[in-house]
Amino acid sequence: MYNSPKLTVVGAGPGDPELITVKALNTLKSASVILYDALINRDLLEYAPQAEHIFVGKRKDKHRFSQDEINELIVKYALERGHVVRLKGGDPFIFGRGSEEINFARKNGLETAVVSGITSSIAVPANVGIPLTQRGTSESFWVITGTTSQKNLSNDVRLAAQSTATVVILMGMGKLPEIVEVFKGFGKQDIPVGIIQNGTTVNERSGFGTIESIEKVVSEKQLGAPAIIVIGEVVNEANALQKVFQNVKSIPKQSNFINAGAA
Repeated sequence: MYNSPKLTVVGAGPGDPELITVKALNTLKSASVILYDALINRDLLEYAPQAEHIFVGKRKDKHRFSQDEINELIVKYALERGHVVRLKGGDPFIFGRGSEEINFARKNGLETAVVSGITSSIAVPANVGIPLTQRGTSESFWVITGTTSQKNLSNDVRLAAQSTATVVILMGMGKLPEIVEVFKGFGKQDIPVGIIQNGTTVNERSGFGTIESIEKVVSEKQLGAPAIIVIGEVVNEANALQKVFQNVKSIPKQSNFINAGAA
């Protein structure tokens, strides 16, 4: 047993391996064991060749381990090996159950730390040119889980639909027909909608429409999970900003940027 078994919960960012913090990369380099989720970019594991990599990801209706089992694995490996990193997509405290794992680890005597990540709820819309707030258009935004732990549509969707705020829905593709009906019920069938699948990755795909048309767009483009749903007038900004983004993306990347920053 190590003298100071430790858990660090780390946010891996939204998918692009360059959208991870220097602190997170340095933490990976110090890990003995990495327990990683389904939505993290596997390229990030290359920054921790010294660690054992264990997949504990959950996808819809396909759970390799239950949350209770993951909690037990954290404690087991920390006691046996020392530093366990729990690598989660996006930010671990945004629908990531990071706080549950931290609390369990603390109750079992582990030292704990958290390294925040760039949340997909902000980065993915930004990557296609959607600003969640815009002067004169949107003064705030909601970030809502589309599917609760009871497998129902969150009641907050109904509340958000009554506001003028931008609405960002994670894990909501399976509830899209219900979401559409909620917004239609408040007379918002003409509100713009953007759906981005596999955001910030090489497999990114997106579709744009309105509440009235978005289900047809999803069917035609064959969009599915994992995807983020963005509802609000700011979605119209995507087309205006795409040309700017394309010019920026044409600039050659500094391929050694991450290595230099994490050294």
